[in-house]
Amino acid sequence: MFQVMLQMALLIAVGVLWQRLAPQHMPALAHRRALTDLVFYILLPALVLDILWQAPFDASTVSIALTALCRLAVAASCMWLTLQVLQRMMIISRAQQGALMLAATFPNATYMGLPVTSEVLGDWTHEIVLKFDLFACTPILLSLGMLMAQSYGQPEQQSHPVKELMRVPPLWALVLATALNLGDVPQPVMIGHALHTLAGGVVPLMLIALGMSIRWDTFKLKLIPLLLPVCVIGLLIAPLAAMYAATWLGLHDHQLTACILLAAMPTMVFGIVICERYKLDGALYAAAVFLSTLLSIASLSLWFFILQS
Repeated sequence: MFQVMLQMALLIAVGVLWQRLAPQHMPALAHRRALTDLVFYILLPALVLDILWQAPFDASTVSIALTALCRLAVAASCMWLTLQVLQRMMIISRAQQGALMLAATFPNATYMGLPVTSEVLGDWTHEIVLKFDLFACTPILLSLGMLMAQSYGQPEQQSHPVKELMRVPPLWALVLATALNLGDVPQPVMIGHALHTLAGGVVPLMLIALGMSIRWDTFKLKLIPLLLPVCVIGLLIAPLAAMYAATWLGLHDHQLTACILLAAMPTMVFGIVICERYKLDGALYAAAVFLSTLLSIASLSLWFFILQS
């Protein structure tokens, strides 16, 4: 597992280098947005259709979604309680509190979880990742997560959660794939081949985009008292709660391993966009992404060792 994490780190490093050394005919931010838009609007929906069109929707699907919801709930609760303690020890602005709540609650289940579980356990985990994220994490992020960000931040205009969900192409692909699956519509060979080809680019491009999104310059030693609880909760406490929940819900063997690894993923990158939209502390959030991603090389290796034992 540790070697796999180092391989992932190499692809992330490619993204970091590209961010700095990309051709100057367009800004580095434009390079990153072009890459992430390609994945978000074309390749990831193709992967969703490719996998979930023919994946079984059984009791394990509900168990996976409930495990993800348990992970989110425990992480949010622990971070909220931690903030109540920290406020008595230091001054923490509402913008910082909102950024920390988002950072601790939502894991990078797709952009990092997909390549990691794929390399460690096999491509069959794509189904687990998509069910974990699209049936739980993403809908909660774009509904309750948005409302939480609004309550802590100062948005220029209020956004409706339903409208936010309607703007997510992978969720549209999920709805279509579910309808085709439950309707027993056979997947034509030509369409299946095209979807599989597009889906093949998701994993490497996600890791490169992750490297291009990490803002290394935001990390400062004085932020450690705020960032350390985020990492402990996201990388250790929340996955532990998910492990107990998944076991109680009947998941076992490789399905259990995949779910716990997804629950132990570092802070998701997309939260930076939410911080910017609702005027939360984006630099603090970016520092949480950097530190949690760095520490996850060791924590994910530890979780994999525990689960295999």
